[in-house]
Amino acid sequence: MSTAGAPLQVLLSGSFSPADRDDWLAQLQAAMPEARWWRDDEAFPADQIEVAVVANPPPGRLQGLPRLRLIQSLWAGVDRLMRHDTLPAGVPIARMVDPAMNAAMAETAVWAVLSLHRRFFDYARQQQAGLWRALPQRRADEVKVLVLGQGEMGSTAAARLQAQGYPVSGWRRGVPLAPLLAEAEVVVNLLPLTGETRGILDAGLFAQLPRGAALVNLARGAHLVEADLLAALASGQLRHAVLDVFHTEPLPADHPFWAHPQITVLPHAAAATDPRSASAVAVANLRALRDGRPLQHLVDLQRGY
Repeated sequence: MSTAGAPLQVLLSGSFSPADRDDWLAQLQAAMPEARWWRDDEAFPADQIEVAVVANPPPGRLQGLPRLRLIQSLWAGVDRLMRHDTLPAGVPIARMVDPAMNAAMAETAVWAVLSLHRRFFDYARQQQAGLWRALPQRRADEVKVLVLGQGEMGSTAAARLQAQGYPVSGWRRGVPLAPLLAEAEVVVNLLPLTGETRGILDAGLFAQLPRGAALVNLARGAHLVEADLLAALASGQLRHAVLDVFHTEPLPADHPFWAHPQITVLPHAAAATDPRSASAVAVANLRALRDGRPLQHLVDLQRGY
C-alpha cells in the first residue's frame, strides 16, 4: 500500500498505437496529476506498481508486479483480458463503465433500429439501382424491439429506443428468452461475451423470431454464428443484419459479409472509448483505492463480466 503522502504508482499498459498511447497518458495524467504514471514501454519499477490501467495488454505483461492491487480496464468488454492465463491471481479487475460510451452505443442502436423500421437500407439499395419508389411506412409503436443484455449499455439503449416510441423488451441472464424472441421484429445484442453467451446468435435463436425479423449485433463477433446468419438471410427468416463486430477484425477483404445486400457492416465503430470521459471514470476508481473506499464496476470472475 502507498505510504502516507507517497504518489500512487500506476502502469499504463495496452495495445495502443504510439499516438493513442500518448493521448491516453496525457488525459490520465491531467485527471490525476498526483499519481506517478509509467508506460509499459519504458523502464518502470515493477516492485512499486500498485495499479495497472490496461487496454488489452500483451499476455504476461502484468506478471512480476508484487504490489499490484487493482487492474483497471479502459475497455467496457473484458473478455479478451479474462482469457489471459497469466493474470495475477487475487487482484481485482474493474471494467470501464463510461456514461459517454453508453450514450454513443445507444445512439447507434437507435440509428440501426430506425433504419430497419423506416426501410432506409432498402432505400440505399434503390438509390444504387436508380429506382424511385416509396415503400410502406409503419409507426414506431408497431415495431417490437428486443435488447439482449440489460447492463449499463443495454439499459441505456433500451431507454433511448423507448423514448423514440418503440415497444422494447429487455433480456438478461435467468429470464426466459423464447417468449421475447417470438414477438421481436428487431433484436439488438449488447450482451457481455462469456462461455454462456458465445454463439448465442445461432440458427436456433433465429428460428424463434418472426419471419422477416432483423438483427443488430453491437457486442462481440463471437456471439454470432456467421454461417447460421447467412442461411437465415438466404431463407428469408431474417431480412437484414447490422453488424459492428466480427470474429476477425478487421473483417477480411474476401469475407462474404462485405458484398451481401442484406448485411450492413460497421468497422467496430458503434461506440468508441473517449479518453476524456473514460479517464475520469478510471481515475475515480484509483482515488477510491488510494483512499480505502469501495471500488466500482468490479468484474465477477465467475460470470466473466
